[in-house]
Amino acid sequence: MLVSRAQLDFVRTQVNANAQPWRNAYTQMMASKYASLSRTPKPRAIVECGPTSNPNLGCTDEREDAIAAYTLSLAWYITRNSQYATKAIQIMDAWSATVQDHTNSNAPLQTGWAGASWTRAAEIIRYTYTSWPNAGRFGTMLRNAYLPKIINGHATNNGNWELVMMEATLGIAVYLEDRTVYDRAVAKYRTRVPAYVYLPSDGALPKTPPGSGIDTRTEIVNYWQGQSTFMEGLTQETCRDFTHVGYGIASIADFAETTRIQGQDLYPEIADRLRTALGFQAKYELGTAPPSNLCGGTIHRGLGPVTEVGYNHLHTRLGLTMPNTQTLTESRRPQGTNNLFVAWQTLTHANNPH
Repeated sequence: MLVSRAQLDFVRTQVNANAQPWRNAYTQMMASKYASLSRTPKPRAIVECGPTSNPNLGCTDEREDAIAAYTLSLAWYITRNSQYATKAIQIMDAWSATVQDHTNSNAPLQTGWAGASWTRAAEIIRYTYTSWPNAGRFGTMLRNAYLPKIINGHATNNGNWELVMMEATLGIAVYLEDRTVYDRAVAKYRTRVPAYVYLPSDGALPKTPPGSGIDTRTEIVNYWQGQSTFMEGLTQETCRDFTHVGYGIASIADFAETTRIQGQDLYPEIADRLRTALGFQAKYELGTAPPSNLCGGTIHRGLGPVTEVGYNHLHTRLGLTMPNTQTLTESRRPQGTNNLFVAWQTLTHANNPH
């Protein structure tokens, strides 16, 4: 998921050749706390995450251990130093032996964030390292302690929730080789992306998430953070803040990237929405002042390190011209991690044709 063997081989070749931007991205990753071989995992039986992570009982520890496992898996593949694989396995084994459930209001979001990183790490280790005796137990953990919290989605919350929940659900389905779960994630994604990014072809009002009960103009405007003028590429959270938009854009791209690797390319279905969402947000992230009919003339920037996957597919593979997204993406390389579920996209996806 997210990165295929061919993509990883491309990255490894570029890093070993000291080519840019991959070498700088690799150096950034290896200098991070997530690549440390002395990391001690901090598993908990019950991870409790309230609103804005209050209480935070294992929430940060879980997310960061999951990112560390993914980071160490990438480090293993690029360096072929088995110490990195062993450390990734140690972290994953510690959690699969311990965690039982996620509770409190942010449990679905937390489970999505951590689940997205866990599954990336697990796939790399499972198929490229010599031995992982507890790989089956890790799958049991994903099915029992993660999947129930995310598989049904969360239609009424802000869209970044359901998008990352489906991203993690898809990753779990791939790891478990569970076609039923995979198909459920795809079905939900196909309705959620159109309800997150507006296109003029949608009509006067944006599409709404099925099952949300949001169906009047007043309810839709309220759901779109009070925004009543709908523009191409606007997202449901643009007038909330760009950071949360970044979460949504990352999951939209990550999901499509995984389906493409799995042989069911969903990019054609969501390409216009992803392209315009990236371009719209990039324009204002780069400093353009918003007009008065966009968020009342006030926006909150901070898109995050989230543009590489979508930009790589649309520009590198398809050849689409995306000037604002290109300027933003290239100016912020190497894109690192948001410490939640996005990590090292410049390393894995910058100019990656595979």
